[in-house]
Amino acid sequence: MLSPSPADLAATGIALPGPRRPGPGRRIVIISASVGAGHDGAAAELARRLGAYGWSVDRLDFLDLLPARLGRAISSGYHRLLTHAPGCYQRIYADTERAGGSGPGARALLRSAEKPTLRALPPDTRAVVSTYPGASQVLGALRRSGRLTVPAITYLTDFSVHPLWVAAGVDLHLAAHAIPAAQARACGAARALESGPVVDPRFSPVGDRERRPARARFGLPPTAPLALLVAGSWGVGPVQQVAAEIRDSGAAVPVVVCGRNEALAGRLRAADIEHAYGWVEDMPGLMHAADVLVQNAGGLTSLEAFAAGLPVASYRCIPGHGRTNAAALQDAGLATWIRDPADLKPVLTDLLGGPLGRRQRAAGLALFTADPDTGPVAAILRACGAGTAPPPVGPPRRRSRPAPRRLAVTAVLATALWATAVGTGIAATHNGLGVLRAIDHPKVHRPDHAEPAAAPVEGHRR
Repeated sequence: MLSPSPADLAATGIALPGPRRPGPGRRIVIISASVGAGHDGAAAELARRLGAYGWSVDRLDFLDLLPARLGRAISSGYHRLLTHAPGCYQRIYADTERAGGSGPGARALLRSAEKPTLRALPPDTRAVVSTYPGASQVLGALRRSGRLTVPAITYLTDFSVHPLWVAAGVDLHLAAHAIPAAQARACGAARALESGPVVDPRFSPVGDRERRPARARFGLPPTAPLALLVAGSWGVGPVQQVAAEIRDSGAAVPVVVCGRNEALAGRLRAADIEHAYGWVEDMPGLMHAADVLVQNAGGLTSLEAFAAGLPVASYRCIPGHGRTNAAALQDAGLATWIRDPADLKPVLTDLLGGPLGRRQRAAGLALFTADPDTGPVAAILRACGAGTAPPPVGPPRRRSRPAPRRLAVTAVLATALWATAVGTGIAATHNGLGVLRAIDHPKVHRPDHAEPAAAPVEGHRR
């Protein structure tokens, strides 16, 4: 793994040592999930930083740890729920939030991932880090039962904390800001620390000298104010409506990133939204070209924008975590939540050249000036007792083939649409099979502002 450059270190505010070869017993496992991009993005950056400290890092996808390939069905169901039935998703999110967690069916599904998770951990593992709520729940259960003998750590990728993020038994919860850290403690976290965000160091502030060539690379107007509109890796929400509203306001030219949803990008271009992209490899460069970010979910892209010095507006947010993240970001003074369409133009104008934009830029950049000794990597290494003998994890076990009856049971459990705002929502008070049928029914109601569904997609782009 490459060590960070001096420019990278200056951008992140983290003083890392020079490159080292991983020594014996210096292994950390990170469990993420390929549901959207935020969980994987945080995992990738944590792995990069730990590697620069001389640690071996294994990354696992939690969806692959569920039996009978149910993880992919869950991801697809979550996508369909967000696209076809956002109101239903909001009810599930709110119900699980009020209930403080999941229902019995979802807990049974999580239990089915416990043995595969243990089998996947190498014997020399020193700590396990989760960037996904479902994985955190499994790790917490394994720690409580004593089957996992190394520390379990959760890195909170959302700015608001749903109760599903907090699992009894997890040793440490790490948060990007004091607000999610406090929310985690309110949900029962034994230890929750504000350790700062983890963002790829390529996201950094630039001046006009760098902005001009960045715009030229993407074929963007050289001088017009640009509003970068993002809608998650799946391009969900009323993206076309928002792009048209930004264009018609005259405050900025919309530049839209649709992730893997190429069909949406095509519809935007057909609707005279000139600058519409599908998957973008060079998101740091596109942020360098932009003047303001407009987002609807409040995930990793918001943190990347803060690191790049962009002011952020939340607008027409998706249900569940989109709205709770928008509220938390506004409470922190990091982003403005535009709730009334009449406020779109004046707020964008203020963010582009007024005092609101200057305040938010300063607040966002301040997230990345924390003491390195309190950063997430330092907290992880302290938690795993770097330099001490690694506690045993146990030898890998042979993977057994699940019995047909068990396969049938877990297949039924998957229909509970185990996915919420954090990619894990659990239908605690709703019949999951009925939800699936409602989504597939041709008469299902779609709000006027919802985008038509695209084909289920894999992958990510924040």
